[in-house]
Amino acid sequence: MQNHKEVVENKGFSRRDFMKSLAAGAGGFFLAGNLKLLALAPDETGKLKALVIDYKKCTGCRTCEMVCSAVNNKISVNGQETWGLGNPVNANIKVYNYNPDVDVHIVCALCPDAPCVGACPVEPDAEGRKALYKHPRTGAVTHNKERCVQCGSCAQACKENRTACIIPDENGAPTGICNLCGGDPECVKNCPYDAIQYVEIDSQRPYYAWPADKIAAELSQKFYGEKFKGGM
Repeated sequence: MQNHKEVVENKGFSRRDFMKSLAAGAGGFFLAGNLKLLALAPDETGKLKALVIDYKKCTGCRTCEMVCSAVNNKISVNGQETWGLGNPVNANIKVYNYNPDVDVHIVCALCPDAPCVGACPVEPDAEGRKALYKHPRTGAVTHNKERCVQCGSCAQACKENRTACIIPDENGAPTGICNLCGGDPECVKNCPYDAIQYVEIDSQRPYYAWPADKIAAELSQKFYGEKFKGGM
């Protein structure tokens, strides 16, 4: 029996292709370049590594959300630790749906200047780390729950300056920060369309650290020649 990925490859085109063909009419597909959203972080070598989303391949299936949630919310079954239920609400990568058909991924951009870390009011410890700090190996923004004062300053800084990916929980503590799965992102390994990669990249590329609405407006114009009409 073929899996989901094999079926897609054999069919030759995705839901995104189908929707773009409708937008173009009977004359053929509406062609667009590879449009990518970047999430960067310097690894232990000092190079910038990125989660790269290829919007020509992505179908908005939300597998990345489910996998992210499951791997970061593990449970114990018969004494063995395993992935959790995969509720997308608990994912550190979010897929926002717009009309016309554009699915925008928002994930922590792991910005080199890290405005969320800069906004944290907690005094640095002996190692220079606030309640939020860059992981010394992966460069991922890391949250120290024991030192966090749950003020929401990091979320506000992210909203005002970057992607607005940080979502305060009911107590004001930050959630939604990508940890890169320790440097081996599960969303990359489990995307059925190979739409996500984790690669070295230039931080000056388009869509880096843009909020969802701005990306959606750009993609809608490129894919369909019109502005988006709203989102979910």
